[in-house]
Amino acid sequence: MHRFANKTVIVTGSSSGIGEGIARRFADEGANVVLNSRSREDCEKVAADLDPECTLIVEGDVSERGFAKTIIAKTVERFGALDILCSNAGIAQSGAFSETEDDDIDQVLSVNVKGMLYMCRDAYPELKKTKGCIVATSSVSGTGGDYNQALYTVSKGAVTQMVRSLALEWGECGIRVNAVNPTFTRSDLTKGIEEKPQLMKAFNRRRALKRPAEPADIAGAVTFLASDDADYITGINMPVDGGISASNGQPDFRKYD
Repeated sequence: MHRFANKTVIVTGSSSGIGEGIARRFADEGANVVLNSRSREDCEKVAADLDPECTLIVEGDVSERGFAKTIIAKTVERFGALDILCSNAGIAQSGAFSETEDDDIDQVLSVNVKGMLYMCRDAYPELKKTKGCIVATSSVSGTGGDYNQALYTVSKGAVTQMVRSLALEWGECGIRVNAVNPTFTRSDLTKGIEEKPQLMKAFNRRRALKRPAEPADIAGAVTFLASDDADYITGINMPVDGGISASNGQPDFRKYD
């Protein structure tokens, strides 16, 4: 299946984890893929398995002013157009908010919020030409609170709301804007969590599907939202969480009969 033949997609934060899974899925479906992270070497490891004629690496930090214009210009120079922006780059931060340092606040908001704002704003002229779309990576933490993750939930809440606002503002131009809201997803970055059996059991008690997400699970939802099959879908934040958000948090009454 080549739903994205002759389409070009930028996937920020695509050297590992969810971003890598998204990039690989688009490549498998025929897209020209622009890989991005702050490390060119890490992107090259992903690119080694992809068609070099359909792959471009643009290393850099999405939170830096001017970088969005650079990656978009290089994309259009190489492939002629931009059809899809996957604003995926992000960082996590946990801990008591009362102990949060100023540098922590600056870093998380710069990457998770400013990075998306810059990328979306500067992609707009090209996406308007192609009537393209944006799929952002938000989080279940962008729709509800988490213990000891106030800063992260604030940043993902901003992504969730930005998607809604841009969908309203840019719909008349033919640009669709959506997000996926994953939960814990297996990757090199989450190995520390998987090494805590009691924490993993607690996660599984909350998940209807009783297993962690894989990057491919998130990638499937992203490519659906970017495809023509979702041509009349905009402004949504799609939970890809194994059923966590289906619960209102009350206990399983069956276990107390």
